[in-house]
Amino acid sequence: MKTSLNPLLYQLNTRVLLTEISQRLGRTATLDDIPDEELDRLKKQGFDWVWLLSVWQTGIAGQQMSRSHEQWLKGFKQTLPDLKNEDIGGSGFAITDYVVHKDLGGAPALARLRQRMKQRGLKLLLDFVPNHTALDHHWVEEHPEYYVSGREDDINNAPQNYTRIKRQAGEIILAHGRDPYFDGWVDTLQLNYGNPATQEAMKRELIRIAEQCDGVRCDMAMLLLPEVFERTWGKPCQPFWSEATRRVREQFPNFCFMAEVYWDLEWTLQQQGFDYTYDKRLYDRLRAENAVPVRQHLMAELDYQSKMARFLENHDEPRAAATFPLEVHQAAAVITFLAPGMRFFHQGQFEGREKKISPHLVRAPKEEVNQTLKQFYDRLLSVLRQPIVREGQWQLLESLPAWDGNSSSSSFVNFAWLGANGQMLLVVVNYSAYYSQCYLPLPFENMSDSQWRLQDQLSEAIYDRAGTALVSEGLYLDVPPWQTHIFSLTRLKGKASDEALAKA
Repeated sequence: MKTSLNPLLYQLNTRVLLTEISQRLGRTATLDDIPDEELDRLKKQGFDWVWLLSVWQTGIAGQQMSRSHEQWLKGFKQTLPDLKNEDIGGSGFAITDYVVHKDLGGAPALARLRQRMKQRGLKLLLDFVPNHTALDHHWVEEHPEYYVSGREDDINNAPQNYTRIKRQAGEIILAHGRDPYFDGWVDTLQLNYGNPATQEAMKRELIRIAEQCDGVRCDMAMLLLPEVFERTWGKPCQPFWSEATRRVREQFPNFCFMAEVYWDLEWTLQQQGFDYTYDKRLYDRLRAENAVPVRQHLMAELDYQSKMARFLENHDEPRAAATFPLEVHQAAAVITFLAPGMRFFHQGQFEGREKKISPHLVRAPKEEVNQTLKQFYDRLLSVLRQPIVREGQWQLLESLPAWDGNSSSSSFVNFAWLGANGQMLLVVVNYSAYYSQCYLPLPFENMSDSQWRLQDQLSEAIYDRAGTALVSEGLYLDVPPWQTHIFSLTRLKGKASDEALAKA
């Protein structure tokens, strides 16, 4: 299956979706019950990848922890005021085994779903959680040496990061999985990457996963980097990712690796075999509502940018509709998803859902659809289906002051796409809270001898311009706060009237 240079990924909360289907069917739904119509809809919208969140087997220990942890319960009740015990399935990241959860239909149901997806040209992405396992993973009994162990001093000095584990062979103290800046995740146990046997075991797990899907999203992938692991645990370790990605691709050459990664370590992981890395930096700069650092971020080399997974929300971040005011949301989406790289969308984003759903929960609250956002995303997806933004050439554009003393040109984030057959697309965003003006030099060739029509793909707006003026001065822009345009450029036949060529 061929995937475009700038693919679209849709993240589905598997357990929430199956709960909704179960309510409609009046019985417990499995992966077999995900309707063909849902897959057809995703394909029609233009998606290449579907990430099924939380399909792996989890255990009783994690579920009990999720149902009794007071701070977590407080958050769950904010999402679901009518919270019931059965709404709390336990974290999908507290994994006991990389086999499909028995309640979801097991491995046969996943294989059938993957085949249905393949028939539609959809690829399957699943989770890999390399940093830790569930409290009741079978390795606790069989291979306790795979974990970071602790002493009495550790559990006395940092009880949030260590726990006592009862085993058939006797009680031991093990560390909870964590990153160096936060307390441990108390429903998990930390794997010891300083032990070569642990690394070898996790490489085998990756190969098991690769037999069941087309790619993995690797949870907190930077925690395995030797410098990060040693800083967190005081233990040296050998690099993991370069060898792990190589081993998987020996058997599955086209297997895709996407990293959840922070702390400016994206390039490091790209060099160790990752096809895509989270672009949290762009997301944070968009949230700050300042065009200059956004534009600076997009000045990076294309071989780096093309491996970024661009998003406005996911299961870890707050909902975009609750984070960005409506006009800012739309402007941020145009920048995010028309930049090069993987375009990463989250279930509920198109409908403007505002309640973030914890990966511990298996039910979502009822929310009204935001029709304005839905219509906006329908139009944006129609643009993202076009070959020019899937396979074309992207270029960031410089905005020039409209007149001396007018600094508002710095408010623009503008770029262009050039297609294989000469198609041209111009993306204009005033990423500020005030009217802004600029002249925009265009990078397209052979424009001066013709008249040009600029047709906005997000609205009904159409502007006709003289090519001579576009070449000599650039395109004049006077754009309201947070407004966007995605212009297709078409050469007009014959000479346009002066009125049609007047500046809007």
